[in-house]
Amino acid sequence: MANRKRSIEDNTRRRSQGRRRPEERPGGTKRIVLRVLKWCFMLVLLLVVAGIGLFAYYAKDAPDITQSQLQSGGTSSLYTSDGKFLMSLGSEKRIYVSNKNIPQKLKDAVISVEDKRFYSEGLGIDPIRIVGSMLTNAKSNSVAAGGSTITQQLVKLTVFSTATSQRTLKRKAQEAWLAMKVERDYSKDQIIEYYINKVYMNYGNYGMGTAANYYYGKSLKQLDLAQTALIAGMPNAPVSYDPYLYPQKAKYRRDIVLRAMYENHKITKAQLNQALNESITKGLVKKHSNKESKLRKIDDPYIKEVISEVESKGYDPYNDNLKITINIDQDAQTKLYNLANGNKVSFTNNKMQIGATLVDPTNGHVLAILGGRHLPSVQLGLDRAVQTGRSTGSSIKPVLDYAPAIQYLNWSTAHILDDSKYTYPGTNIQLYDWDNQYEGDMTMRYALAQSRNVPAVKTLAKVGLSRASKFVKRMGITVKNSQGLSVAIGANASSLQMAGAYSAFATLGVYHKPTFVSKIETPDGLTRTYDSSGTRVMKKSTAYMITDMLKDVIKSGSGTQAKISGLYQAGKTGTVKYSDAELKKYPSYSDTPKDSWFVGYTRSYVMSVWTGYDNLKDGTIGGNGQYAAQQIYKYMMSYMMSQAENVDWQKPSSVIRTRVVKNSNPPQYSSSGTDWELFVKGHGPVGYSSSSSTTSSTTSSSSSVTSSAASYDDQDEKADTSSSSSSSSQASQSTSSSTQQNGSQSQSSKKTSSSSSSSSKQGDGQDNDNKD
Repeated sequence: MANRKRSIEDNTRRRSQGRRRPEERPGGTKRIVLRVLKWCFMLVLLLVVAGIGLFAYYAKDAPDITQSQLQSGGTSSLYTSDGKFLMSLGSEKRIYVSNKNIPQKLKDAVISVEDKRFYSEGLGIDPIRIVGSMLTNAKSNSVAAGGSTITQQLVKLTVFSTATSQRTLKRKAQEAWLAMKVERDYSKDQIIEYYINKVYMNYGNYGMGTAANYYYGKSLKQLDLAQTALIAGMPNAPVSYDPYLYPQKAKYRRDIVLRAMYENHKITKAQLNQALNESITKGLVKKHSNKESKLRKIDDPYIKEVISEVESKGYDPYNDNLKITINIDQDAQTKLYNLANGNKVSFTNNKMQIGATLVDPTNGHVLAILGGRHLPSVQLGLDRAVQTGRSTGSSIKPVLDYAPAIQYLNWSTAHILDDSKYTYPGTNIQLYDWDNQYEGDMTMRYALAQSRNVPAVKTLAKVGLSRASKFVKRMGITVKNSQGLSVAIGANASSLQMAGAYSAFATLGVYHKPTFVSKIETPDGLTRTYDSSGTRVMKKSTAYMITDMLKDVIKSGSGTQAKISGLYQAGKTGTVKYSDAELKKYPSYSDTPKDSWFVGYTRSYVMSVWTGYDNLKDGTIGGNGQYAAQQIYKYMMSYMMSQAENVDWQKPSSVIRTRVVKNSNPPQYSSSGTDWELFVKGHGPVGYSSSSSTTSSTTSSSSSVTSSAASYDDQDEKADTSSSSSSSSQASQSTSSSTQQNGSQSQSSKKTSSSSSSSSKQGDGQDNDNKD
């Protein structure tokens, strides 16, 4: 029995040992590995199939590419808003070099530094190089190396944008597909020929043949090895490797090309050393500019701003082959150029300069821009309309001082200001008016029209510089709190910025940032438009009341030289005096302006003009030259408005126009007075009510003047279209007679002598920046 029991145990043990787990059986581990490999293979196959499918999906929408496109330069073209071709950004003449005239050493240089396997790979893409660049970039955690072949670069320059934003998976797939297509349809010699003739070489030059002539005055065949290496390496960064401006960087790039040629067995060690030791300036001709057409010279400042704006949007206007629609009015641009360079406008001398900008306030389109007078024949030269941020003088007052006072403090045009002795807080610096006199109490209308300095500074102090600076920042002007209250009578800004800011007055409160480009089309069919609906930056009441006061500047104030008979317009002068230090160096400049401004507008156009000198030694503004800014505005605006509708601004329902007691403080309503003023609705003069008013103005609840902050309300955005307000509007439009009573001349009985003095000195001169 014991033996039987032992036998059963032995059999059970043997059966148990025979039932091994799969991994314990012979060959079990191998089967698991094979299964894992099988699934990995299936996953990789699935990814490859999906990748091919995605590649095919993207590639089917790839743009067409033709031989004429491959042979053409990569430059962008400019078109006017009506679709007419204006000009190309490239040079007027491109020296195209056929394959038989391209020296082998140039081909060797280009291929060695750009694509060593160019002749050996036949796909148009280089998988080995792509993987290598991926590993290099991964190690450096940046884009340190590129994987594009010469064929891919040719495709990119022909039909794609180089903008960073366009480097998408779809674009890369289409680029690779087209590279393979080009590789199939064209020979290697054709591809290298197209590439060598397409690349941008700085200074408006396209193609290496053009560059050889520009930099060395030679053909490609006449260049030595070092010169050839520089030409071959420049397309990588043509501006940075400019041998005229950056010889050290140019030499660095040239030497990279030479070493790449040596490593690629294209030159010997002796040739390498000789070329490395050659001066980077050897053979360079004297720096020159391309011969420009008259149109190119006239449009140069505008084109400079177009290029800057296109680049700010992430495009390369020299290599992306873009179709750029610009906002230029060519007739206006030519007219402005001729006015500045002709004899119609009185300038003090030929060194006196100008910067001017003409803008459409309804959309922000810059229609014309003037970079200066007697411009040298240099492409993309100094643009004084944008680059010269000079003190604006009094032209800043409506934007920084008085508009915020209406916007936030609900001041009326009849608000009384004190023009008396004033010293900047915390200093012993006394502020003077242009005539070194003080006139006592005056309305805001009179203070603005006659450009009195003390009331402007006191107004800014009341509003608060911090609040005012935020107000003007919405209109593209930067004012720092550290500048102090003196900025009330002069802030640094360009004519472009001032035109943009005043545009918000012309549109009753809507600001459009001034723009030069309205549309960009890339060769692959992508179109981007850049027009905007604008941003409301102030209430209609604020803009309307400022405009109404600025009409007086032209009619009876400091801007009478800009007056155009019968035209509804508004504007502001601005002059800047020399500092004490400058007068010490040039004492003869005393009592003459350093800078003179005029910014004027209608409902259709805004124009900002600065005049002055680039250097102190060039002279000072004298004689009729002090009116040059007003004169050029007058001639230009007359020209523009000859084809535009002359329409006055319509008073919004948030503004009350009524009679007031002359010089009353606070303003008091008068049923029979001759002084008409404007008030924010809800903040009318003392004693005013809709029932007591004899005017046909918008009704308003009776209230006294208050300084509480104003906010937007529904009424503010509605135009006053009632018949009753129409008669009021007509009365407002008849400002040639009535506004002389409203503001400027309403003070004349009180200040006869000072008004006469103001009338005799119409050229502004009222800014006293040297006292700040």
